[in-house]
Amino acid sequence: MSKVKVGLVQMSCTADKQQNLQKAIEKVREAAQQGAQIVCLQELFTSLYFCDEENYDNFKLAEAIPGPSTDELSKVAAELGVVIIASLFEKRTQGLYHNTTAILDADGAYLGKYRKMHIPDDPGFYEKFYFTPGDLGYKVFQTKFAKIGVLICWDQWYPEAARITALMGAEILFYPTAIGWASTQDVDTNTEQYDAWQTIQRSHAVANGVHVVSVNRVGEEVGLKFWGGSFVSNPFGKVIFQGDHREEQVTTVELDLAKTDYYRTHWPFLRDRRIDTYQPITKRLLDDE
Repeated sequence: MSKVKVGLVQMSCTADKQQNLQKAIEKVREAAQQGAQIVCLQELFTSLYFCDEENYDNFKLAEAIPGPSTDELSKVAAELGVVIIASLFEKRTQGLYHNTTAILDADGAYLGKYRKMHIPDDPGFYEKFYFTPGDLGYKVFQTKFAKIGVLICWDQWYPEAARITALMGAEILFYPTAIGWASTQDVDTNTEQYDAWQTIQRSHAVANGVHVVSVNRVGEEVGLKFWGGSFVSNPFGKVIFQGDHREEQVTTVELDLAKTDYYRTHWPFLRDRRIDTYQPITKRLLDDE
């Protein structure tokens, strides 16, 4: 299919896990009513962003994948005939947890999962306390409507992750994310941070000649104002949709996947890659050690 409609669900969350899941389902229905064929939910949408603190009780939020949430979402996907991208807190076994996104096809089939590879540890984002780095590698999923690649939040800052996923055949890169401003920050700092976040992802679109869809949460939680601003970039970095910084939104955007061939032939960055020169990238630092 050349043209695909993607739905972005940007929402706020509460401490009630089931309430958040039902809210997300309602918004998936809204996106489907708008004509969406692939619907992406934000990172860890079934809870508040619990990584703002190191609290052992928060491990109780985790679940198996496949598990209760994917079972419920699979029914919705099959009913509506839409693909659902669902970011969840995965309990793999006792003491082993991941930040994971499950992919449910338009017939409700569970296609697999991607485990977040890059795990941050910053004030207010203590993810290393909770998440083991992904060990499934980078992933693409052949859905009914397109072959998609999924990366998660902190992965956004790494061009290597986008490149590998695109080289695997991803036609669209999706980024479920949860990122915001510290409540004490000034406007200039907030603007600079958002611009950097969007710019790096638009650069992935340009370098790889694919659409990028980034879906962020919104609303105030403890010490953080999640900045929303979900957006879609075309394969040359043009922002064709940008969400509000404060309000919940359900938006559907039509993507023309044939644009990939146009941009990759007119600006042939993949053709001109010097793969014989890139071995040093596997080093931590090129300091003669």
